Amino acid sequence: MAELPFGGYEASELDQKKARNFFVKGNTVAATGNYEYAIDMYINGLGFDPDSAEAHQALRDISLKRKVTGGKALGMFEAMKLKRPSKDDKQNLLNNAKLLAYDPGNTDYMVGILQNGVRGGFYHTCMWIGPVLQKANADSPKPELNKFLVLRDSYISLKQWKLATDACHYAAMLRPDDMDLQKSLRDLGAKDAEDRGNYATSKSFVDSVKDREGQEKLMKEDKQVQSLDQMQVLIQAAEAEYKADPNEPGKINKYAEVLAKTDNPEYEQKAIDVLQSAYERTKQFRFRQKIGMVKIAQLSRMERTLRAAAQANPNDAEAKQTYRQFTVHQTQEELKEYQLASENYPTDTKLKFLVAERLYKLQNFNEAIPVLQQLRQDPKYKSDAGNLLGRSFLEAGFTDEAVDTLAGVIAEYPGKGDPRSIDMTYVYGRALEIKKELQSALKAYSQVAQWNFNYKDVQARIKKLRGDLGGAGPAST
Repeated sequence: MAELPFGGYEASELDQKKARNFFVKGNTVAATGNYEYAIDMYINGLGFDPDSAEAHQALRDISLKRKVTGGKALGMFEAMKLKRPSKDDKQNLLNNAKLLAYDPGNTDYMVGILQNGVRGGFYHTCMWIGPVLQKANADSPKPELNKFLVLRDSYISLKQWKLATDACHYAAMLRPDDMDLQKSLRDLGAKDAEDRGNYATSKSFVDSVKDREGQEKLMKEDKQVQSLDQMQVLIQAAEAEYKADPNEPGKINKYAEVLAKTDNPEYEQKAIDVLQSAYERTKQFRFRQKIGMVKIAQLSRMERTLRAAAQANPNDAEAKQTYRQFTVHQTQEELKEYQLASENYPTDTKLKFLVAERLYKLQNFNEAIPVLQQLRQDPKYKSDAGNLLGRSFLEAGFTDEAVDTLAGVIAEYPGKGDPRSIDMTYVYGRALEIKKELQSALKAYSQVAQWNFNYKDVQARIKKLRGDLGGAGPAST
């Protein structure tokens, strides 16, 4: 493992002693089966020594034992209090640690620990939770691309190039046609090789970190959201540069970006105002596009909050309905922003694909299909667009077209057996089933089961089709 960056958090000897007292008491009560009290003891101890990776692991061991005995996640209202972000990175980390202790498989809480760990300088905690998150996401029936990217970016902030490369590799497996990911993978691999070479050839560690102050400054600028004191320094510096030359595009962008990174609505609105003023003055659409990105980030944050509330209490019909209604609104707003951007940058295929995705989500299949057909001609989006095109045909009632399109996409897709190919093959089976080509549908479902036996309802579909076909299996696999 490469050296961790300078400036990490280090508890005082007195705080470490106080923390150990809580940890010892936590172990004692955990041995009696009183896991909730043990969790509280560990959280209290971590309040004094939040970067103790050993304590985080011990807490996780307790939480897993509690889970085995039937322990449930926190109630909705208590969980909502802990999910409410503050400006204190340590408190946010502790809140996510407690949430994870009550729901040890929840990768969202793992992400919360990782990101707040990076922001707050709790680097040993980051190095502990990173592998836990990566394994949990990789083992999930539906691995989330964004969580591998969060891992990659967090490891980059920590200058852990080998680990960043590994995380990027997982992301690239989910999106093998994404050229940006492939480039990132190559660049990180090269950086890892270079870094290992530097440490191997340098006379001392000092030789490889000569510009310590410069590196610390870059680290602060790279972090997505800083502690309040750090952010205030960065905001003030960017604001001073902006006010000194308010017409210089680079300084406008830097000031707006720093404001937006706070995830603070007040600062976000200030960023919007700065960008709006620049747009009205210059008529350059790039400023208007950045306003849209800030608004989309705000919608995403609200979506995560409402989703967590709905998941915390599955029996709360009102919470579910609120979440469903919001996601429709969110998709509509995102569509407006991406359509506006695409109109101004008509050759940007990424924007076209983002438009097509939102049209599909809103069930505007007749509008999505022509855009996706055009995107199929772009090698970068050939697979993604083909997959979504097949689905759009199916949802729009064009079953023959869906079967032909999905068959072509599956045949040309290289990642056999990965999550995306499993999903595509399952949808292909559905299309064949609707088309009454039951033998072929059974073969597709059988392939899915061989890759992931617990995928959705594939077991039930196989049994039903075999019953309909008189017990016959697929002709070949």
